[in-house]
Amino acid sequence: MKNDQNYDVIIVGGSYAGLSAALALGRALRKVLVIDSGSPCNRQTPHSHNFITQDGEQPQRIAAKAKAQVLKYDSVRFLNDLASSGRRTDRGFAITSGSDEIYTAKKLIFATGLKDRMPAMDGFSACWGISLIHCPYCHGYEVRHKKTGILANGDIAFHYAQLLRNWTADLALFTNGKSSLTQAQREKIEQHQIPIIEKEISHLQHENGQLEQVVFQDQSAFSLEAMYARPDAEQHCKIPEQLGCELTEKGLIKVNTSQKTSVDHIFACGDSASPLRAVAHAVATGNIAGAVSNGELTAEAF
Repeated sequence: MKNDQNYDVIIVGGSYAGLSAALALGRALRKVLVIDSGSPCNRQTPHSHNFITQDGEQPQRIAAKAKAQVLKYDSVRFLNDLASSGRRTDRGFAITSGSDEIYTAKKLIFATGLKDRMPAMDGFSACWGISLIHCPYCHGYEVRHKKTGILANGDIAFHYAQLLRNWTADLALFTNGKSSLTQAQREKIEQHQIPIIEKEISHLQHENGQLEQVVFQDQSAFSLEAMYARPDAEQHCKIPEQLGCELTEKGLIKVNTSQKTSVDHIFACGDSASPLRAVAHAVATGNIAGAVSNGELTAEAF
């Protein structure tokens, strides 16, 4: 194995959380490898919001600026590849890349995010991140007071209805089949003049990702300008599980307040370890993971 393939820390995932961790470690003079395959979950989103100093900026520009700043630190290397597997070694851990190269490190940080599982609904994927959105704190201001839909059922639908009333009074709830709302939830939603539509959806009519209509199986339609949904998601990377990291009931990597996983010397940050899928939160948790992992390296060597 080449000498330059041995590192203090390997960071798997090079978006906001991973780059934030790399910045903290680079400034601490640590030898760091960031492995990233270049497929962030927000790649279709035109603008990022609710991140101070970067509000309204394109996500790709934020990431590109962060990467350029991180790579000014000579001890940080960025590898455009996929981390395909991981294992323990006497020294710590070994990560194998998609190109069959092996890299070793004393510590691992997973900042690999989540992969959204898009429903088999024509138009959903094309609109995702553009006019079909998941977070009002990230995108709600831009669609304030617009004709807005909620694609959800049960408790999630009720939560969305309750929350989104602050951004628009022109709301409609689409359960895409029989409602699973409780009677109390239904009454509360109807009290606020939010229609509950239980028709099954055929497809979403759009123009370049901009939603125009929800079209139902009976070929009737409902005009909309924006819609909220929360599709299921799964871990983008299975290596933490392979190494024994515990997951929560919701499938997130279980971490403590220091971003430590259930496995010693392995950290996780960003969306893979938190339900708060926002750039600002990813950056914050990445910074913690970088600082705490460096603290461990310092204590172990002293």
